[in-house]
Amino acid sequence: MFASNIGRLRFFLYSLGLVVAETVVIVICIVGTIGFEGLINSAPGPSRQGMAGAVLVASLIFVALRGNIASRRTRDANGRRWILWSYIALSAVYALLQAGVLLVVKFGDPESIPGGLNLLGLSVFGLWCTILWAKPVAGSNIDELTDMFDFDGPLSAPARAGRTVAPAAAVAPTASAARVPAAPQPFGRPRQAGFGKRGI
Repeated sequence: MFASNIGRLRFFLYSLGLVVAETVVIVICIVGTIGFEGLINSAPGPSRQGMAGAVLVASLIFVALRGNIASRRTRDANGRRWILWSYIALSAVYALLQAGVLLVVKFGDPESIPGGLNLLGLSVFGLWCTILWAKPVAGSNIDELTDMFDFDGPLSAPARAGRTVAPAAAVAPTASAARVPAAPQPFGRPRQAGFGKRGI
């Protein structure tokens, strides 16, 4: 299940589900540690360390889950690996900075929120869109199909090439040996060739 390829629609739905689940888990982490009232009224620093640590661990777990579905989507579309690894790395950095912001933010002071976090979020979203809209691979990989249904183990390259050439060679004699049926003959006595009733 966690290794199969996924298409665009499933990648979109899985990503949407992970965003909702991550938001719920982060809210649970905040409520379960110091609460929203404690977060708003507390001073930045050691009093928020437990909450920020819980949020960081939860966010990194969801980064791993998003990386899994992104790698499956990249494999399905035969996408570029550097886009996948950039997406995973920037998502991990975003999770780290998000926990750091919750640790040092001063509510009521907008300048305490770093503006680079929004730019990083846009970069992660752009990479996600690139992975989403990648074109799927046309057709199926015949080697994967034959390896999947071959119970004797994978074939070597010469044996696999021989197996793919053999059916084409077997079809050629059959096509040449096929006979064309003769045209149907009319009933009764055959007429002699000639002009008029007497012929020549």
